[in-house]
Amino acid sequence: MPFTAKILLLGSGELGREFVISAKRLGAYVVACDSYAGAPAMQMADAFEVFSMLDAEQLRAAIARHKPDFVVPEVEAIRTEVLAEVEREGVTVVPSARATQMTMNRDRIREVAAIELGLKTSRYRYAESLEEARAALEPVGLPCVVKPVMSSSGKGQSTVRTAEEIDRAWDYAVANMRGDRRRIIVEQFVDFDYEITLLTVSTRDGIRFCAPIGHRQERGDYQESWQPAAMSVAALAEAQDMARKVVEDLGGYGLFGVEFFVKGEEVIFSELSPRPHDTGMVTLISQDLSEFDLHARAILGLPVPEPKLLGAAASAVILADRDASAFHFEGLAEALAEPGIAVDVRLFSKPVTRPNRRMGVALALADNVDEARRVAVAAAAKVRIAYEA
Repeated sequence: MPFTAKILLLGSGELGREFVISAKRLGAYVVACDSYAGAPAMQMADAFEVFSMLDAEQLRAAIARHKPDFVVPEVEAIRTEVLAEVEREGVTVVPSARATQMTMNRDRIREVAAIELGLKTSRYRYAESLEEARAALEPVGLPCVVKPVMSSSGKGQSTVRTAEEIDRAWDYAVANMRGDRRRIIVEQFVDFDYEITLLTVSTRDGIRFCAPIGHRQERGDYQESWQPAAMSVAALAEAQDMARKVVEDLGGYGLFGVEFFVKGEEVIFSELSPRPHDTGMVTLISQDLSEFDLHARAILGLPVPEPKLLGAAASAVILADRDASAFHFEGLAEALAEPGIAVDVRLFSKPVTRPNRRMGVALALADNVDEARRVAVAAAAKVRIAYEA
């Protein structure tokens, strides 16, 4: 074979795009799949398939047709029962079929963390009707956060501060949920000092951790991330211990994005993604091996050293503000012109824009996090989307 492994990538967004680049540098053959043609990862892959990951028959047919060594999910909305079936037949699902089933739905992974592993989480209740959502307010308390058990990039998430707002939050969550499970989670609003993503790599030689990543969100979606996030030695050790427990319980090899709230020295488990994380895009400039490099190495069974920080770094997103299919980018030269500081811009080549759709990211490497954040935000603002008539 002229390649080291064949990978079937399920989902072809910007995270998948960077993963394809990392995997192909290691000699892999990648088939990128998504529900629309021309998705970012498809442009870098050896081949592509267009179908819905929620179509069990088409998903099973694609796996049978390509006979991959590894099936690598990049999106949440997948018929995970198909992955469990093919895993029993000998196909390697990354990181494991159980991990995809547990984490594709927020209720399942929350139960694993809180009930089975005893990790500290916020108070929560599930609701499958507006009446149940209203009833959840008393045990959870106000304010609270309402979101679908399955969604992507924060879609469907809102904060409820009064009982009267729950109807609107329910409608918004239902309108933006993925899959066919009409279920939401109502969880305690944690008055945290900050939140982090702890990129955790499960390898054949043990667990590796990246330096913690801080991030700022709006509408449930990340706007900035920075590395390293300042936190105490004790808090970091607790986060690493919790991440290790849940990652080892889920099994398999690959990179996991484990999210925590931190209040003083208290660390609270939030969520987990069994794949590269959007806040981890900062590692494209902050580390010697990006989160995508680490994921590819772990999947392929290659040595994974402890990632090394190259300095203080930050990322800031470049967003669209309308629906359009005819557009181009301006201001790239201005964005990259920051004397004495390393700046980079990654444009994702998405074929259409939508309001608040992430179209690219600006990256900066500086002497300290505050400077890196300032430069990354400024660079992102200089990249303009020009819409054509």
